[in-house]
Amino acid sequence: MRHLSRIPAPHQRLQRLAGAAALALALVTAGCATRPPAPCPVCPGEKPAAPTAPAAPPLQPARFDELPGWQDDDLAAAWPGFLNSCRGMKSRRDWPLWRGTCEEAATLGTPDSTTARRFFESRLIPWRLVNPDGADNGLITGYYEPLLSGSRQRLNPTQHPVLPVPADLLTIELSDLFPELKNLRLRGRLQGNKVVPYWSRAELAPREAKLGEKAIAWVDDPIELFFLQIQGSGRVKLPDGSLLRVGYADQNGHPYQSIGRVLIERGELKPEQASMQGIQGWARANPTKVQALLNENPSYVFFRELKNAEGGPIGALGVPLSDTRSLAVDPRTTPLGAPVFLATTWPNEERPLNRLMLAQDTGGAIKGVVRADFFWGFGPDAGSLAGRMKQKGRMWVLLPPGVGPR
Repeated sequence: MRHLSRIPAPHQRLQRLAGAAALALALVTAGCATRPPAPCPVCPGEKPAAPTAPAAPPLQPARFDELPGWQDDDLAAAWPGFLNSCRGMKSRRDWPLWRGTCEEAATLGTPDSTTARRFFESRLIPWRLVNPDGADNGLITGYYEPLLSGSRQRLNPTQHPVLPVPADLLTIELSDLFPELKNLRLRGRLQGNKVVPYWSRAELAPREAKLGEKAIAWVDDPIELFFLQIQGSGRVKLPDGSLLRVGYADQNGHPYQSIGRVLIERGELKPEQASMQGIQGWARANPTKVQALLNENPSYVFFRELKNAEGGPIGALGVPLSDTRSLAVDPRTTPLGAPVFLATTWPNEERPLNRLMLAQDTGGAIKGVVRADFFWGFGPDAGSLAGRMKQKGRMWVLLPPGVGPR
């Protein structure tokens, strides 16, 4: 799940309460931080714990000739996405480090692949991404923009709402108090004067009728709505043939749990069957069990209506995603906006897929150094590729001089 977008500001009263909750959290944190250390780290008769190996640095120096297939990729196809990344980075804290590179790129117009390659090699430095255990291989999955069938109104009792952010959802930005927690936030709701966790998916299900009074749309398939929440954006085809576009707005604060893993553990699907298509097939064959299965994942995503413009959905960087050239990454180690060279294979194949991508999105399940989600585009064909993609891959991030680790 990728998709970090701006969300509507909560009511002022909720903001004050959220601030109070954050202050309480700060006090608790401060109290924990000032506890004295245990008087006996190693007690008599006990052996000291074996020292753990230091974690490998996430970025390690590399050369362009180490990137498999770098000379074969059509870098002209990545150029529009790179210019979009430059536009998105203008509002970010690290823009001064990218300004010179992006301003020069803007003067080149529409370069061919050779010119684009010469530009990247002269202006950027490749860094190999490495996991804490020293491995440079990680999981590469895929996502896409799905098409659902639905309407603005609830046409029959079996439809399911695409919900906006509820008015009672509190979002507490921890970075307001602790800058080092810049990618962490808490979500909850008020219960009297107490902030408690927000409703889980199972708890939201019986409340959908009430919440649906403000639904953006109603769709006719619960499993497709579930996958819309995983993808983070999509389009709904309305009865008159027009398309409604929706994108991620917020989430209920509960951790994501894989329903594919649940079906494997129950013996209802084999591991090789637990793709998006396999789960959809199981749901069609077991309609009375679908809601119970979905409730195994307590995470729930809320949406906002987007302008029905051309191009891909808006990613976390704030720019449209480029089909087969945008990646969702973990921004803790891969800066949003940066070019990333990806070396992996096509879904369910050994055929190499080596391509310059752009880090333009994030996702709830995209955690780790060598971890990415490959954006395949819009519609059923893109969905077929995205649903089958679960490959091993390596990644190199390209950064301007002085941006990498010191």
